[in-house]
Amino acid sequence: MTALPLSGIRVVDFCWVGAGSFATKILADHGADVIKIESNSKIDGIRLSPPFKDGRKDVNRSGYFADRNTNKRSLTLNMKTDEGQQLARRLVASCDVVSNNFTPGVMERFGLGYEQVREINPGVVYLAMSMQGAAGPERDYLGYGQTIGALVGLHHLTGLPGHPPAGTGTNYPDHVPNPCHAAFAVLAALRHKRRTGRGQFVDIAQTEPTIAMLAPSLLEHTVNGHDPGPLGNQHRSYAPHGVYRCSGEDSWLAISVTDDDAWQKLRTVLGIDDAQCVSDWADAAARWRDRDTLDDLLARLLADRDAAETADHLLRAGVAAGVVQSVADLVDDDPQLRWREHWVRLDHPEMGETLYNAPPFRFSGTPTRFERPAPLLGQHTREICRDVLGLADAEIDRLTEAGVLT
Repeated sequence: MTALPLSGIRVVDFCWVGAGSFATKILADHGADVIKIESNSKIDGIRLSPPFKDGRKDVNRSGYFADRNTNKRSLTLNMKTDEGQQLARRLVASCDVVSNNFTPGVMERFGLGYEQVREINPGVVYLAMSMQGAAGPERDYLGYGQTIGALVGLHHLTGLPGHPPAGTGTNYPDHVPNPCHAAFAVLAALRHKRRTGRGQFVDIAQTEPTIAMLAPSLLEHTVNGHDPGPLGNQHRSYAPHGVYRCSGEDSWLAISVTDDDAWQKLRTVLGIDDAQCVSDWADAAARWRDRDTLDDLLARLLADRDAAETADHLLRAGVAAGVVQSVADLVDDDPQLRWREHWVRLDHPEMGETLYNAPPFRFSGTPTRFERPAPLLGQHTREICRDVLGLADAEIDRLTEAGVLT
């Protein structure tokens, strides 16, 4: 069996909630031994985040937590105790990566800041994913994806022109820019360590990877002195460009005409004759000028059409189009995701068979392999204490009764 690319790499993972857990999930799904540090007195917040299996709230039944923590092991370690902190320091001595997404200072109070860990393990790669970085006047601010989206201007670009910001509907910073930037930074640091023997401190301010998503808007301001603001479903150059209601309940079709040739093809598929064109819309500038009139025309023409059938006709003709899919559509009917085997089903000890996302990329020579579902709280505590820390069963029992391994 082909070894996974990160086989032999051990990560001591203090991350919690969305972004940090997703970053280390990427490492775990590619073979790293990720030991998630938790405790019954300080539970990872997403263990208490819905949806819950069968609607029953429990620390081992969150679908959100499960999807973010595949292939990890769970060690319950009470970091408020001296013995808990001592065990954590013994653990980091044996690892390649230490990760956290606390505000600056939390790990230092545990005796596990970068300089403290480096004294124990000089070659360590240390990942810190605080909201605004390890230094600066706002370093102590706590935040989550929605907060970050507002802080960096992402929400300012959402919604309809002239209306309040609509937001993104999901915490983009937690799910896309932050975890992926962090995981790739750790991979680069591990490569550096392999070549030089030296570890390093990776300080990712979660605001800054999100700003990377806004490059065209930033250029609009810095080059042209213009604040772009929200566009709704419109495009700055293309028309028609939008989401149009079709027949059936809550059925929508997205269409984007990106050049004059696509416009002629759209006319053919939808049967738009010259009498319906109030202007010479063969020219892109004229279409964009009359974009509201075009949107009204397409809304009338598509109201009685089937979205999927029309999308198929448009795509075959060479017009960019797609049905607005629901979650059920993505899981049950999307042919591309099914072909790429994106959805993975694993047998969870509490939830039974549950659905997981595969990593969002593939390697040709080192395929991903799921070894285990998300761990129960403290599921691997005894196993890790015995096999990694070398503790005898009697000592593990004592530490459990003393409230250290809980």
